[in-house]
Amino acid sequence: MKAGESLPISAKEEVMSQKGHGTSEKPVMKNLRWGSDYETADNICNFNRHYAERAGYWQSTKFLEDFKKVDAENFYDAVTGKLLFTAPVGRSKDEFIKESLSHGWPSFRDEEVNWDYVRCLDNGECVSVTGTHLGHNLPDGSGNRYCINIVSVAGESE
Repeated sequence: MKAGESLPISAKEEVMSQKGHGTSEKPVMKNLRWGSDYETADNICNFNRHYAERAGYWQSTKFLEDFKKVDAENFYDAVTGKLLFTAPVGRSKDEFIKESLSHGWPSFRDEEVNWDYVRCLDNGECVSVTGTHLGHNLPDGSGNRYCINIVSVAGESE
């Protein structure tokens, strides 16, 4: 992030232009973490601009089971493997889970976002710099809240 830049960092609509595979150059990884469904992930990440995995889908994966075993989790782009989010940062694991459960999707705050690779469009759509649809920024009384599809961040590290 550059000095004087406010959050979220914005991108122009062009980041989501058509590329080799929908809005990305290639499909999502075949072996997504937490048992995330490949077809759901590829559709949401690359061929979708407005919809999300069903509310609570992330709870049907192995994410919560694995999350209990670590102090903090890294979340990687399902297409590129770039680090997009780390949670929890500035709050407890219980606070991260409670907020995510109440909204239906993993919910990240500004300090949990890797701004090298994450942007928001004017309409609130949250995307990677390479065109992966991630979710939406739905600010609340505590600030920016990025509700993110688990399939979009279930990639392996590059």
